Amino acid sequence: MTPGLRWVKSSASGSGTQGDDCVEVARTSEHVLIRDSKQPDTWLSLPPGSWLAFLRRL
Repeated sequence: MTPGLRWVKSSASGSGTQGDDCVEVARTSEHVLIRDSKQPDTWLSLPPGSWLAFLRRL
């Protein structure tokens, strides 16, 4: 787990059983963390510049 982090998900994710199938994002002082809500103990860590480049391509 990652105690102390504030994980957020899109408001379009909904709630209930479908709300469990989400990508969640948290920030640290140096990285953006991305995880699958079904597997909260594993995540991908990116520098902020890489995260912004990813978002620009969506």
